[in-house]
Amino acid sequence: MPRIVKSGLIQCGLPISEGEGTIQEICQAMLDKHIPFIEEAGKKGVQVLCLQEIFNTPYFCPGQDKAWYASAETVPGPTTEIMQQYAKKYDMVIVVPLYEKESAGFLYNTAAVIDADGTYLGKYRKNHIPHTSGFWEKFFFRPGNLGYPVFETKYAKVGVYICYDRHFPDGARCLGLNGAEIVYNPSATVSGLSQYLWKLEQPAHAAANGYFMGCINRVGTEAPWNLGKFYGNSYHVDPRGQIIDCASEDNDELLISEFDLDMIEEVRSTWQFYRDRRPETYGPLVEL
Repeated sequence: MPRIVKSGLIQCGLPISEGEGTIQEICQAMLDKHIPFIEEAGKKGVQVLCLQEIFNTPYFCPGQDKAWYASAETVPGPTTEIMQQYAKKYDMVIVVPLYEKESAGFLYNTAAVIDADGTYLGKYRKNHIPHTSGFWEKFFFRPGNLGYPVFETKYAKVGVYICYDRHFPDGARCLGLNGAEIVYNPSATVSGLSQYLWKLEQPAHAAANGYFMGCINRVGTEAPWNLGKFYGNSYHVDPRGQIIDCASEDNDELLISEFDLDMIEEVRSTWQFYRDRRPETYGPLVEL
């Protein structure tokens, strides 16, 4: 029988701005805004759901205000516990991107993966941390130190790559080598220099590695930083690099798509990129 998976992506804008509430109130408002979309996904039979980068806060990295350190939490922790309840309620895998506090001064841009029975499976920590043109992420995050894990969920083998990671093909290949069937890239990216890459790089990763991808972006603008407009356009892409569907540029939205994981076998039997790799020739990539 075909291995059909129904995947969901949630893109959202910020409901209130800094100055309209405390950090805790802003985070709670963002969580509250997502809950109806999570419920909708569950009721519509979504089997794997991914939220956007650090889903329950603004994208605060255009500034360097250490007050946002207070929004970090343990993973697993209070928000993952809430999401475990929804995962179990709807028999739905949920990828939950969060600002993680491991201990004082050890803060990461992280995504937790929760299985369909509510079990916490583990986490991915963003490996590539930008620090340029208003994206001052090194002020807030340490580089990831957990490698490129792939999680055996009820429905598929799931990997995660976060936002700026997508500019680096090396980790995308590692996820494929580690067995990923679906890779999710939760992001916060605005109009400008990299927008044309949004629908270029990730289809290229999917085609080069023969897996599906779910690519999530925010919408709207976020005061007081006013970095620019988050342009949405979340989408799914298949192992041939073909975009299956695409969300709007401006609206809060749940995007749902179905795909057949057996397509991975079909594509990899045609394009033998794993067979024809020459890792013994790639030494300079890690020596330079």
